Amino acid sequence: MSSTDIQLLVTAVGGVVFLVALIVSRIRLHPLLALLITSIAVGLVAGMPVDKLIKSIEAGAGGTLGAVGLVVALGAMLGKILADGGVTEGISETIIRKTPTRLLPWAMAGAAFIIGIPMFFEVGLVVLLPLIFSVARKLDAQSSVRGSAYVYVGVPVIAALASMHGMVPPHPGPLTAIASLKTSIGPTMLYGFIAAIPAIILGGPIYGAFITPRLKVKPDQALIDQFASTGSKVTDPSHVPPGLGISLLTALLPAVLMLLNAIAELAFDKGSVIVRITGFLGDPAIAMLIGVLFAAWILIYARGGVSEELRNSMSASVKPIANVLLIIAGGGAFQHVLTDAKVGDAIMHLSQQFSLSPILLGWFISMLLSVSTGSATVGIVGASGLLAPLAGADALNVPLLALSIGCGSLFFNYANHAGFWLVKESFGMSMGEATATISVIQSIVSVVGLIMVLLMNLLPPLV
Repeated sequence: MSSTDIQLLVTAVGGVVFLVALIVSRIRLHPLLALLITSIAVGLVAGMPVDKLIKSIEAGAGGTLGAVGLVVALGAMLGKILADGGVTEGISETIIRKTPTRLLPWAMAGAAFIIGIPMFFEVGLVVLLPLIFSVARKLDAQSSVRGSAYVYVGVPVIAALASMHGMVPPHPGPLTAIASLKTSIGPTMLYGFIAAIPAIILGGPIYGAFITPRLKVKPDQALIDQFASTGSKVTDPSHVPPGLGISLLTALLPAVLMLLNAIAELAFDKGSVIVRITGFLGDPAIAMLIGVLFAAWILIYARGGVSEELRNSMSASVKPIANVLLIIAGGGAFQHVLTDAKVGDAIMHLSQQFSLSPILLGWFISMLLSVSTGSATVGIVGASGLLAPLAGADALNVPLLALSIGCGSLFFNYANHAGFWLVKESFGMSMGEATATISVIQSIVSVVGLIMVLLMNLLPPLV
């Protein structure tokens, strides 16, 4: 390692400490301002030219808003329509009526497991927030959970979505590792499902049972009212609530479109007409847009709803998430600056100092890159590229190597990750509460995933 590498590593660590200090100290700076100030400070200390630093901040903020912000905004509109149309109320009522309170976290984990197959972490969370808030609001009213009901049902969802995002194709991280290591999707996907199940159980319902009594988390009332309302004047009160079948179809349509795209990519050639069509319809932003339009038609217009009230309701739905979107953009800027400052290169140079098995080394490199740059994708790309020359070794189970790299990218999602801020602001958490939930959950998922990889490596390979 060179002195430049050491300086970059110290700068990255110092940047995270500085960011946390700005937010939790007496200054109590707004997270967006703290993220922008920290991004500038880290870039300058790392020696980035001023013009490149400014472009990096703008590109990071804009790119993150483009990838996540549009989906979050559409998700807020969809959630509001589902709430006004009585869908989330009906589904949550069914879940609570048919599921004992002690089994609710398991039911929520199961729902997130299915939805998480085609969806990115952030997209899946946005889709499930109405259900989380609606179920938690009812538990709160019944006083049937000691601690935070929102943590009780939210932790299993976070664990399931995180596990699927990092371990199972067709998520971009695992697919990137598969492509770089030139291995097969089938075995990697099967290994991923096997590793994800115990990771979800330990990081979700079990950890949730431990942490729930220790937290008093409650989201902002405006978000609760938006996602968990019992209907509004948008719909005609003379109409009965929609049936369970149409409710599930309306709520899950974006997930279905994304899942169909994932299946088509596995079953057909990349350039086929079917893949091009499903690729368009299954894009997260397009799928969410279709979901919003379908829900508006089925739940509002077809049931005699008031168009003007629907428009006002959808406009109001975006206001509570404005703060979330801005903070996510700030997180994207910080992440981009760390990447452009070549912190990732310094991490890879550090990893070369250790003598570990390829599977452990892949997890370790991916973990360090993800934690330091705030991007699981950077962690996967860097680790896969570094270990690609080893993929031809006869004794190496390459699908498990790809899975270990994906698991490493999940470790300790913190303040330089957009997902951290989405969870923190959506649930109204403090920095400490967010760390105790999403950061610890993803660390549990990451370590359990690695343990499962090491155990499966003791068995004969699938192919």
